[in-house]
Amino acid sequence: MAKNNSKEHSRSNAKTKAILEGAMQEFLAHGYAAASMDKIAKAAQVSKATIYSHFDDKEQLFSAVIQDLVKDKFQAVMSLQEHQSLEQDPKQVLSQIAINMLSNAKKDQTFQNFMRIILGESGRFPELAQTYVRSLAKPAIDTLSHYLQSHPNLKLGDSEAAARIVIGTLVYFVILQEMLHGKDILPLENDRLVNALTDLIVKYQP
Repeated sequence: MAKNNSKEHSRSNAKTKAILEGAMQEFLAHGYAAASMDKIAKAAQVSKATIYSHFDDKEQLFSAVIQDLVKDKFQAVMSLQEHQSLEQDPKQVLSQIAINMLSNAKKDQTFQNFMRIILGESGRFPELAQTYVRSLAKPAIDTLSHYLQSHPNLKLGDSEAAARIVIGTLVYFVILQEMLHGKDILPLENDRLVNALTDLIVKYQP
């Protein structure tokens, strides 16, 4: 009985993975509004009934694709081991976070393309943008805010606002340089941005 349950679980996981991959393919090719469950089922090589057995509707499926896309990215970027990071130089820790974030966002074309979909269709479908905020932006801000508040060498008056300044600056930099193709018009090396940004946080003490 246990073996049967294990096989069913494996098959279910395989179907879920196929659905998510098919959905990603269709969302990237056609955008959110134009992507249909019929097209997603065809891309995933499953029936539409199978998709609805895993996801209630297209919005839930899109949310699942976003969460699947960012789950490993969050760990790669916000790799804060509390005891170790609180003992290290905060400028070094913040610099590494910023470098990781820029590196991941710049080289991941799929992530950039999904961001274009979210930004482009957020007017008609605000829930898409909210999915991104809940899945990546809020956890990143909360994690960084906790770090800034906990570090014994930092005495920031408002750690949450400082965390938003860091994350917001990096996100805007990626959007401006990569997604809006501004790097030839407003060239700026990653190191210059990271050094200036971390200096603002580390050197400022009220």
